[in-house]
Amino acid sequence: MNRAEHGNSHAHDHGDSRTHGHDHVSSHANAHDHGDAPHTHAHPPGWRGVLREIFVPHSHDAADSVDDALAASAVGIRAVKISLVVLGVTAIAQLLVVAASGSVALAADTVHNFSDALTAVPLWIAFALGRRAATRRYTYGFGRAEDLAGLFVVGMIALSALIAGYQAVRRLIDPMPIEHLGWVAAAGVIGFLGNETVALYRIRVGRRIGSAALVADGLHARTDGFASLAVLFGAGGVALGIPLADPIVGLLITIAILAVLRTAARDVLRRLMDAVEPGLVTAAEHALAAEPDVQGVRSLRMRWIGHRLHADVELDVAPTITLAEAHRVAHHAEHTLTHVVPKLNTAVVHAYPAHAG
Repeated sequence: MNRAEHGNSHAHDHGDSRTHGHDHVSSHANAHDHGDAPHTHAHPPGWRGVLREIFVPHSHDAADSVDDALAASAVGIRAVKISLVVLGVTAIAQLLVVAASGSVALAADTVHNFSDALTAVPLWIAFALGRRAATRRYTYGFGRAEDLAGLFVVGMIALSALIAGYQAVRRLIDPMPIEHLGWVAAAGVIGFLGNETVALYRIRVGRRIGSAALVADGLHARTDGFASLAVLFGAGGVALGIPLADPIVGLLITIAILAVLRTAARDVLRRLMDAVEPGLVTAAEHALAAEPDVQGVRSLRMRWIGHRLHADVELDVAPTITLAEAHRVAHHAEHTLTHVVPKLNTAVVHAYPAHAG
């Protein structure tokens, strides 16, 4: 079984050694290692399931997580570094195609890919900030910087959709011939493979460490892959004698980017609004209610700050037990939480006499 490391516990005694009236005890801890929690998903069959996984990705690895907060930040930084290298190599390969073809349109697309690759820099900074210790001003630490970086990524996805839609409509109204079809197709293949590789990697790591911002950045890379795919299909359509294939594919890709934008914006905004997965709350409530000497769960609040969870719990215990016994119940309860809730960083558990209002 994984171990749970706990910080200082404290008790408040407002009367004698018995809990009564509004007296309560509380226990808090930093939880670094957690046990496995059940996590299952049902997939729609066939192509519907494949498409759902592309536009609304989720993880099968809730228990396969990096649990230490600093280690998770280090994993996130490494993911950003590796993906930047891959995207850099992709853009350089596209530059070589541009140099061979002399295509101005391809040059513009390559510059766009370079600039999009650099959107990972704010996320890198956010992960680095998140590793700093809490201060008297920022008492919860700096993990929220990660969620703010996620907002920036969402904005870049929206900008990608706007640019793709504008270019598609412009080519519908004023069609332009596509030259160097072979080179254009080659650039499209390179761009798609590089961006989709990075997208899969970022999304997987983001789900492992619980980072909505890193998942959003993976989705951003996916939108760039879609744009490259549009270049490929558009060139193929023109080669087959269908000149309108280019702008039509561009419009379809714009719709696909909007679907990705919806997923990324939903996840990032939920984090900023302190939303958590209802299944985590249900699992935590059931585990706490099953604890010996716990008569009820009065309240349970959880919130994500960056890629870590924080919990605050109020429990009802028998009013006849001693303060020391109530403290033991609270301590055992928060220990249970660290094994039931993946990625839980801190838990504060308060024990109240059951009859207290």
